[in-house]
Amino acid sequence: MPQSVVILTGAGMSADSGLRTFRDANGLWEGHDVMQVASPQGFASNPELVLDFYNQRRRQLKKAEPNAGHSALVALEQHYKVSIITQNVDDLHERAGSSNVLHLHGELFKVRSTGNPSDIRFWTEDILLGDLCEQGHQLRPDIVWFGEDVPLLMEAARLTTGADILIIIGTSMQVYPAASLIHYGPPGIPKYFVDPNPTLSAHQYDNLEIITKKAAEGVPTLVADLVDRAL
Repeated sequence: MPQSVVILTGAGMSADSGLRTFRDANGLWEGHDVMQVASPQGFASNPELVLDFYNQRRRQLKKAEPNAGHSALVALEQHYKVSIITQNVDDLHERAGSSNVLHLHGELFKVRSTGNPSDIRFWTEDILLGDLCEQGHQLRPDIVWFGEDVPLLMEAARLTTGADILIIIGTSMQVYPAASLIHYGPPGIPKYFVDPNPTLSAHQYDNLEIITKKAAEGVPTLVADLVDRAL
């Protein structure tokens, strides 16, 4: 039976596809305070601003393509049981061909009803004020905002506890609860952290290797090494 590889990806995974990593050095997202555009309070205060922010992200995503890092993870499935847990709200893993992707923070191409959180549907166009569900409630992005529960966190933790290899790509490991997933990996398993500006160091965790490269460069190299080991 193939070994289980669990992969946690963040904004750096998609940066090489031209998707901006929302938050800049000042903590702003596209010029907005994060709480203006990514919180229930921000949506209640100015829903039009929030909808426009995500409409712009959705349009940008339509023009993006998976990069070499995404493609390498697809190739890894030929030799390992691969589970991807992503903090990204884009669909680039799926477009590349990955078959087992869990979106911790929601998906840009889905919306949900503000009155019925279980009413989720595929949606690729702009969301406008007045776009309602069948019960008459405004639709909103199916994105987990700051202060909201992360519904798939326990499933992500379950996957991580079964990992034989853990790979972390392009994430600051500063945003919780996603950053806590590294602690669910079984003791002693190989861990890899691919990021040009890593926020972890090898002495912090047992058996952790740091690869200081961008995803599009570092991930194919790592995957090639893992495939060689599996042959």
